[in-house]
Amino acid sequence: MARRTPARVKKTAPTKAQSGKSAAKKAATTKAAIKQTAKKKAALKKPAPKKPAPKKPAPTVAARSKPAPKPPALKTPVGVKPAAPPRPSSTRAVDVPKPGTVPQSAGASPYDTPYIGAPLGAHVSTAGGVANGPPRAVDIGATAIQLFTKQASQWKEKVFTAAEVQTFRTALAGTPVGFTNAHDSYLINLASPNAALRAKSIESFEYELRRSNLLGLNAVVSHPGNFMDDRASGIARNADAITEVLERVDGPTRLLMELTAGQGTVIGSTFEEMAELLGRIPAALQSRVGVCFDTAHVYAAGYDLACDFDGVMSRFADVLGFERLGLWHLNDSKEPLGSKKDRHELIGLGRIGEAAFRRIMTDLRFADVPKVLETPKGDDMVTNDRRMLRLLRRFAYGR
Repeated sequence: MARRTPARVKKTAPTKAQSGKSAAKKAATTKAAIKQTAKKKAALKKPAPKKPAPKKPAPTVAARSKPAPKPPALKTPVGVKPAAPPRPSSTRAVDVPKPGTVPQSAGASPYDTPYIGAPLGAHVSTAGGVANGPPRAVDIGATAIQLFTKQASQWKEKVFTAAEVQTFRTALAGTPVGFTNAHDSYLINLASPNAALRAKSIESFEYELRRSNLLGLNAVVSHPGNFMDDRASGIARNADAITEVLERVDGPTRLLMELTAGQGTVIGSTFEEMAELLGRIPAALQSRVGVCFDTAHVYAAGYDLACDFDGVMSRFADVLGFERLGLWHLNDSKEPLGSKKDRHELIGLGRIGEAAFRRIMTDLRFADVPKVLETPKGDDMVTNDRRMLRLLRRFAYGR
C-alpha cells in the first residue's frame, strides 16, 4: 500500500534558497529565523510585480465611440466645416422599430417587401423639429429621405442649436435610412437680374448649405433660377452665385441641380442648358455638384419617358453624363408631354405610366442612384407613400 502523509502535518515547500543550505539552518528555531520564514511566506502569496505600463491619456468621447463631431450652433454663415456622420447601408439587415403612429388603413410596411438596392424613400415632414424626419421615414418604410431644413416658403432662416443637430443625427442613426437630402427654399433665385433679390437668394442658399452640412446630409437639391431678362445672362448669374457660395462653404453635402419643367423663364429644362450651367462652375468644384432628375419635370419639358425611355437616357448620357446623376425624383405627371407644367401624380396614374418607372428600378446604370418620391401625400401623409414604395420595390424584382 502507498504510504499516506499524516493528515495533520502541513509543510511549506522549501524555496530554492533553502534547498541549498545546510540542515542546521533549516532546523533553526530562533525567533529571528521564525520571523524571517513568516516574511517569505507572505511574499509568496503576493503576485509577481509587473512593470508599470506607460500612462495613457484619458480617452476622448471621439476615441471611445467615434461619433460625428458635435457642431456649433449656426449663428452666422461663417467658418463651419463639419464632417458627415456615418451612414447605415440600405442593404444591411435592420431591426425596424414599430412606430405605433401609423394609421391601420395604411396597410403593411414596405419594409415587408424584400429589397436590395439604392436607398429608396420620399420627402418627409419635419413639422415639430428636424429630428422628427427620420421616425417619419420609418413610418413609410423608407431608406432615403428628403426634407426641408426650414420653411421653404419663407425667407426667415432656421438656426440649429448643437443639441438639435445631435438629436437629428441620433434619430437618423436608429433607422435604416442610407441617404438624406434637403430641398432648398422655393424663394431662392440665384439667376435674378434684381441685385437685392439675388443678394438675398445667395445668403439664403449659403445658409441652406451650411445647415445641411451641420446635419450631415448627403445632398441639397436646388432649382435653377428664373433669368427674367436674358437667358444667357441668367445662366451666368446662376453659375457665378453657386461658385461664390461653394467657395465659401466647404463640407460633405453635394449640390444637385434639379432639371425643371420649363415654365416661364426658368433655367434648366433642357439637358443642354443644365450642362451649360454646370460647365460654368470651376473644375475644382465639379465633384461637389451634380444633377437631380425629376421624371415629371423632364416629361413636361418634352422628353418622352413613356414612349422613348432609351432615347431620353441616351441623350442624357451624351449631354450630361451618368456620373453627374446624383438623385432621382420619381413622380408621374398630371400634365401631358411638353406641357411645361409641373404637376406631380401618383406613379402609374399619370401620363408617364408604369413602364418608365419599371425601367428606372431595374436598369443597372441606376442601381446605385438614390430614389425619392414627391408624389401626392393624400389625407394621412403615410398611406400613399407606403403604397408607392411597395410598388417600386415590386418593380425592382420584375413584378
